[in-house]
Amino acid sequence: MGGELSPGMLEAVQALYAVEQQALARDWPAAAVDCAYGPHERHRLDVYRPQKDAPAPVLLWVHGGGFLRGDKGDATRWPNAHAGRMAAALGMVGVAINYRLAPDHGWPAGGEDVLAAVAWCRGHIAELGGDPQRIVLAGTSAGAAHVATALQLDAAPAGLRGAVLLSGLYGLTPFDDPRDRAYFGEDAAQHPAMASLPALLGSELPLMFAGAEFDPPRFQAEFVGLLEAWLKRRGHLPPAWVGRGHNHFSLAYHLGTADRRLSDEIVAFVREVASGRLDN
Repeated sequence: MGGELSPGMLEAVQALYAVEQQALARDWPAAAVDCAYGPHERHRLDVYRPQKDAPAPVLLWVHGGGFLRGDKGDATRWPNAHAGRMAAALGMVGVAINYRLAPDHGWPAGGEDVLAAVAWCRGHIAELGGDPQRIVLAGTSAGAAHVATALQLDAAPAGLRGAVLLSGLYGLTPFDDPRDRAYFGEDAAQHPAMASLPALLGSELPLMFAGAEFDPPRFQAEFVGLLEAWLKRRGHLPPAWVGRGHNHFSLAYHLGTADRRLSDEIVAFVREVASGRLDN
């Protein structure tokens, strides 16, 4: 399908995984729907729980959408709900959230909303089988940028054990796409202060990064540039994974299908950080 982001590619990727994801949806219905984690109408989340009684680690999923669109999905629309279902199927409590969108809500609204969702989990996730002291964030594209911004705003939120960031923007390339400017603003002089790279490099939380073989060049530059900066600062690479054969959309949308390569890496990462066996 190549690397160009377009509505046609998005539709084709979703069609590619529709049968498997619809089966996952039938097997893993939500345990709680549209829970309000804040005052805005977009402050809503769904919870998916595994079939076990012991408190389980929590994987909190933040969808993409170029800062302007996207949602957590529901019983009839599998995209993004699939990540919560995947988590439940693999023994975690999955949480899929909506967040406020640009242009009405600019930086750092996405990061603020991620932190508010984490706070909701600390207060309520135990009622749904999750461990409020073992929360791991995961986001794709704009969602990864929001996860990174959350760590700018609060380097160590209570209960958070780590984060998984897929094909995000961290400030290694200019925020000059129209979608970027809708969120980060038109004043390029302000953009360096909004870049999350320094916070990521200085984070004491374990972090994992992923990119796709057919990500657009800008996203590849962000991924490779972050790894290079991490190596220069820390002397070793972070946990990282390149999705061979995947593009920007399929990197996230294949989770929960028969292609277990990335989901296995995520599960291993969550288990290690939840047990305290992995740090930065």
